[in-house]
Amino acid sequence: MPPFYVIGHKNPDTDAICSAIGYASLLRVTGEQRGAIAARCGEISQRTRWVLDRAKMELPALVTDVRTNAGMICHREVVKVSEKDTFLTAYRRMIAAEVRCVPVENDEGFVCGTLRYIDLLKLLLPGDTEGIAVRTVHASLSHLAKTLGATSVGVEGELPETEEDLILLVGASSQASVEKRLGQAKKEGSTGNFLVICGDRPIVQRCAIEAGVRALLVTGDNMVSQEICQLAASRGVYLLRCSQDTASANTLIRCSRTVRHVMERNFETVLPSHPVSLLRKRLSTSDQDLFPVVEAEGGKMIGVISKSDLVDPKRIRLALVDHNEYSQAVNGVEEAEVVEVIDHHRVAGDLVSREPIRYLNEPVGSTCTLVGRKFFHRGLMPPPDVALCLCAGIVSDTLCLTSPTTALLDREMLSWLSGVAGIDTKEFTEEMFAVGSLISSGTAEEILNADRKEFVEQGVKVSISQVEERDVVGFAARREELQKHLEALAGEQGYNLAVMAVTDVQRHHSIILVVGKEKYLKQLPFERRDDTLFHAPGVVSRKRQIFPAICEAIHHAV
Repeated sequence: MPPFYVIGHKNPDTDAICSAIGYASLLRVTGEQRGAIAARCGEISQRTRWVLDRAKMELPALVTDVRTNAGMICHREVVKVSEKDTFLTAYRRMIAAEVRCVPVENDEGFVCGTLRYIDLLKLLLPGDTEGIAVRTVHASLSHLAKTLGATSVGVEGELPETEEDLILLVGASSQASVEKRLGQAKKEGSTGNFLVICGDRPIVQRCAIEAGVRALLVTGDNMVSQEICQLAASRGVYLLRCSQDTASANTLIRCSRTVRHVMERNFETVLPSHPVSLLRKRLSTSDQDLFPVVEAEGGKMIGVISKSDLVDPKRIRLALVDHNEYSQAVNGVEEAEVVEVIDHHRVAGDLVSREPIRYLNEPVGSTCTLVGRKFFHRGLMPPPDVALCLCAGIVSDTLCLTSPTTALLDREMLSWLSGVAGIDTKEFTEEMFAVGSLISSGTAEEILNADRKEFVEQGVKVSISQVEERDVVGFAARREELQKHLEALAGEQGYNLAVMAVTDVQRHHSIILVVGKEKYLKQLPFERRDDTLFHAPGVVSRKRQIFPAICEAIHHAV
């Protein structure tokens, strides 16, 4: 089954990370989703990292794309053959596995071709049915002996592995006819290519050896005299014995040819990361039956896929926390299966699902509050490390219950969870907000993307970044740099408005930098200091104060 991720929004804040951790833990404990994985689709802030370190919690898995890809759906138990395998080996393997196409690997273990069931027929049926071609087999004596289960009783040592053209001559005719045919070959200089096949016919055996053929195959499990064995050894003729009769042996010899002669060398491979939706379009017109899935680094095959695997593959399942808009969600969310949403923001209209889903959205200060209540209602107590993370999410999003977004439920859950985690809320809040200032130490890109959300309001595309600081003293020195990066971000991403709020969590006010058209800026209800800078006393909440004010400005400007 594809993975089940509990995941927050892009540029995740502490509430997004901690609610994902908390809800994944609850799903595993209750057995609803035993494989639930807490995930993130962006880098975390220094403050969030401090929370995880304090809780001794692993960083959630980084997931940047939730489209089903080739690596998720490929068949890992691969039926394959080597380019040195014979027809018989490949045929038996394909029949046993009931497959019509297999990948072919070389000695180094890399895919070098594909082999279709129909390609094998080329090894049995020669293209040219006239003249000597129909009696010529390109094979090695070693493979020939293995295919027949034959033993070598002539020349000492290993049979040659090198493939060569062997001209088959069945010694079933009269002695005179065999001698005539070998005499003709001697004149043509081809006797050394002949493989003579016969049963219990010592005269024919001797005739072939004295003519200097390449090899003699004695069929029917017939014994070969010591005299004939010695003669073959002295003349350098390979002498083989097999149990099959002459007719059967003659047929099976063609099965000793190797697949490298008929495999398809011009073939397509796919990478594990290739999304199924793109592969479906790319491979639809290909004549290839099977597609090896190979590692991006190293090129080793990890599995195979067929066109039928691309029709309707299982999708990655998601529980979205702390957001409900696709514009804020992990890349590829439209192709995933969203099974649940837990959020405390406005409801947007672009979330769709094939089946009914669970949807929880309440006007509280933190998603972690809602996750905590789910534990409480089930009579479950979260582990102390999970409880600490949930506390951090509530403290961060409500500024320790001082934000205007704070609800009674936030207070109740923080009181309960802090007891489970064994922390003093005030001390914990001071320690958390004392963690290094992003304005002082972060790059402009880190500051803008540490906690940034994207919205669309009446067709106007808006980005709002927020940084929470213990004071805003360091902003003035960074203002020009931040404004340039904000303008660049707006240009690159096509935002009509790009906003960055630096919030003083102690004095409860924000400095707001806005880039966009003047018709929107002049409608903002904040105290304007210059073309792009606003002061907003008492404004600390993006959800309850900043975003609604921007929406109102857009409505008045349109």
